[in-house]
Amino acid sequence: MDFNPLDIILHLDVYLDMLVTNYGTWVYAILFLVIFCETGLVVTPFLPGDSLLFIAGAVAAGGGLDPVLLGCLLMAAAILGDSTNYVIGRTVGDKLFKNPNSKIFRRDYLTKTHEFYERHGGKTVTLARFLPIIRTFAPFVAGLGKMNYLRFVSFSVLGSILWVGSLVTLGYFFGNIPFIKKNLTLLVLVIILISLAPMIIGLVRSRMSRSAEAR
Repeated sequence: MDFNPLDIILHLDVYLDMLVTNYGTWVYAILFLVIFCETGLVVTPFLPGDSLLFIAGAVAAGGGLDPVLLGCLLMAAAILGDSTNYVIGRTVGDKLFKNPNSKIFRRDYLTKTHEFYERHGGKTVTLARFLPIIRTFAPFVAGLGKMNYLRFVSFSVLGSILWVGSLVTLGYFFGNIPFIKKNLTLLVLVIILISLAPMIIGLVRSRMSRSAEAR
């Protein structure tokens, strides 16, 4: 079978069902690792987050996973990922982004997250949970800016509980409704677009502002 990341993202329900069938309880470890890496490693902001949580909730509703265990493990993965990313930012953050032309450590992502911090302050760590890419860079920037760790982790715990809890719960109660299940690929696309909308709007506003200043 050819590896097609886009196909996996659009058909997460099919692949997750396959994992449950083939690997049983190891699926919990796989999901834990994906959520941990998506938020804990600066190099993996492309991993599915919102859609994966929703689909995991739907699979749990079908009896494939324990919803309570699933929610607790993924909350722990998100919190530990945040803390790992914070430590990376605090210890080696300056060195990673010295090359402005790096394809992996992109300064535009870092700049956007800095701007988000300037608007929302410490609660960025909580708000960023619901924004792809920014949620990967927010804890890194918090560490880079030497934010107090106890303050950081309090926002991180709150954001992780709200993020994982809300999406897994939504998937559990609505993911197996016949109409939604039949149009799950479309729903995944909608979730991705909604998640990316704030970033796209911010980018458009930023470019319009620069264009206006250049006139």
